[in-house]
Amino acid sequence: MKRATVVFDGVIKSAVLSNDSDILDVANQMEIGISAVCGGRGLCGKCRIVVKDGGDSLEPISNVERLSLSEEELIYGYRLACCTKAIRDGAIRVEVPPESSVEQQRLQVAGIETTASVDPMVEKHAVTLTLSQLENTNSDVESLLEALSKHHDLGSLRIDHTALMQLPSAIRRGKNSVTVTSYGRHEIISVEAGEHTDPILGLAVDIGTTKLAAYLMDLKKGKIVATASSANPQIRFGDDIITRISYASKDERNLKQLQGTVVAAVNKLLHDVCQEAGVEATQVCEIVVVGNTAMHHIFLGINPRFLALSPYPPTVRSEVVLHSREIGLNANPGAYIYTLPIIAGFVGGDAVADILATELHKSESPALLIDIGTNTEVVLSDGRKLAACSCASGPALEGGCIEHGMRAETGAIERVYIDPENIEPGYATVGGASPRGICGSGILDAAASMLKCGIIDYGGRIDKKLNSPRVRLRNGFAEYVLAWKDESTNGIDITVTQKDIQAIQLAKAAIFAAISVLIRQLGIKPHNIHRVFLAGAFGTYVDPQSALMVGMYPDIPLNRIRFVGNSAGSGARMALSSKLRRTEAQQIAKTTDYVELAADRRFHEEFMKALYLPHKDTTLFPTVMQMLGRLRNN
Repeated sequence: MKRATVVFDGVIKSAVLSNDSDILDVANQMEIGISAVCGGRGLCGKCRIVVKDGGDSLEPISNVERLSLSEEELIYGYRLACCTKAIRDGAIRVEVPPESSVEQQRLQVAGIETTASVDPMVEKHAVTLTLSQLENTNSDVESLLEALSKHHDLGSLRIDHTALMQLPSAIRRGKNSVTVTSYGRHEIISVEAGEHTDPILGLAVDIGTTKLAAYLMDLKKGKIVATASSANPQIRFGDDIITRISYASKDERNLKQLQGTVVAAVNKLLHDVCQEAGVEATQVCEIVVVGNTAMHHIFLGINPRFLALSPYPPTVRSEVVLHSREIGLNANPGAYIYTLPIIAGFVGGDAVADILATELHKSESPALLIDIGTNTEVVLSDGRKLAACSCASGPALEGGCIEHGMRAETGAIERVYIDPENIEPGYATVGGASPRGICGSGILDAAASMLKCGIIDYGGRIDKKLNSPRVRLRNGFAEYVLAWKDESTNGIDITVTQKDIQAIQLAKAAIFAAISVLIRQLGIKPHNIHRVFLAGAFGTYVDPQSALMVGMYPDIPLNRIRFVGNSAGSGARMALSSKLRRTEAQQIAKTTDYVELAADRRFHEEFMKALYLPHKDTTLFPTVMQMLGRLRNN
């Protein structure tokens, strides 16, 4: 076996690369974040590295790499990390360029705030016990339950093993006075000596495919104490749900690795919020978790394999309640985890939380909720009932499958404007830094602006005849130069290619077709939709006019659109603070009609029509067509 030593610039430790592993594998072992949208299958071209020394110890450049890398990049030493294995012993020095690095991205933590009654599951009760005497043979547990029954009408509680171990010393140290923490009217989870009036703390967690958000709550007041967020570290195993399901399904060890990775990340967020609030993690007595069905299953250690196989059944749809120690979370040893119920295989607890936070289930007139991501959930209300579906919109709207795509990190082009007079662009980047790529909102802006200016036609084709240095052919394909190489941090022209436009067309067509199917399912007219809720990070930063221009959602007045941020996190907080809201969530999951698009002939028909910009039937978009008419006439 050939073995080479790999050193990453800026990293002290080294690792061994063999002909059985590639540099992406080594980076994952060393917890060095390299973007791998396709999960290391050589399809996305995002795991670019620069081999600075020792290239002769690596396999020759493959045809897969030649498809993703330009001749200029190959000469400079660029390789794909997933395609580089050792063929002889030696030492290799590698640089991870900025465009490939998984950095802390801009994450959406804040969300819509909806008033919820404060009625948490976790409660605290102070009691004074009568100690057993010679003529009274009660045990400590019997004395405690007797006191709870007498003073708080709580006599039938069972007691957790951890609390049982705390009980005898707590009674004596507190001189017969103790404070009991109970989980509803079911179980005593903690016993402390004396009378305590400390806040009751809980944690709400949103586990997204690309990000994690955590909220430390004072459950007595229903208020946020501290927040924290991070990228989902599972990204290094693949950006999209299907890739991670595939990885987890191959081997039980892979599933444990994915679960361990996300549990460790949640523990880090728990530590961070507790440190910010000046409290101990062991004071957190309940954790409410939401996420799409795949993230939910992986977090709980449930094999998600069958979610990807027709008829896509989840293992469990109802809420799951278990001790946090069973998962390995560093909260109070007796603390519980509660996961919101699931609607279907690809419409999970996060969608239920979205509905709960926006109160879509209470709407008396038609309203639409869109949570846009690699997997986009769409929920429609006709004022009486809800219908939901999920479509594979792909990673394009999060920067994946785009030539110079990246997440919303520093240097990502997030806003684009093109002057129709000279088709010269203007752009803004995250953090105001020099550009190094394009994120989802930027590529959508670019597509809309190119349509407005006639750079692309209704079929999405770039006009190769335009007299501008910005429009050019590269390797036989047309592209538009958004930023010249002397403007960018990586010294490469940042372009919008014909392939990028096609990726946007596919993504927006999937979303529009999903909405169209639900509209027909409930028998309502698009112009009767009085409110559109756009959720998630993309929904917060996208320009709604750009989304309308390309035909992502029906031609609805922009003043009806409301950005609700991380409404999944908001719904999780509501469920943490209120038993009533949990009952609502359970009812939402049970009564929402799920439409499986894979089995719906209408979806394919609508999808094909929606591939046009904004749509094959232009009468559906009078506002867009009027705007385009004015621009073209000028």
